Amino acid sequence: MKDPIEVEISSGNVYADIGLPDAEEMLVKAQLAQKIGELMQSRRLTQAAAAKLFGMTQPKVSALLRGQFRGISEAKMIECLNKLGRDVQIVIAESRQVTGTLKVVFA
Repeated sequence: MKDPIEVEISSGNVYADIGLPDAEEMLVKAQLAQKIGELMQSRRLTQAAAAKLFGMTQPKVSALLRGQFRGISEAKMIECLNKLGRDVQIVIAESRQVTGTLKVVFA
């Protein structure tokens, strides 16, 4: 018989699951990058065309779409979404926890 495969339930944030200190920020960036990619695809924008629209280089757009976004701020990603015709709202609400949370909700 084969040894059973050990399975661990995810917290919903892969970055937290692997122990990264900035896990919440990385998850937000991943969600923003995914939406940017979806919008580029729906508009049939090439990486080069998107780079020009965003004021970035094509390699930077490529890295963003591949999940390598450590050098790209959330503010820049929000700017990209604006340039893709999306409104972005930031809502600050009272937290039920000692420390607040950060999440992205797409309408």
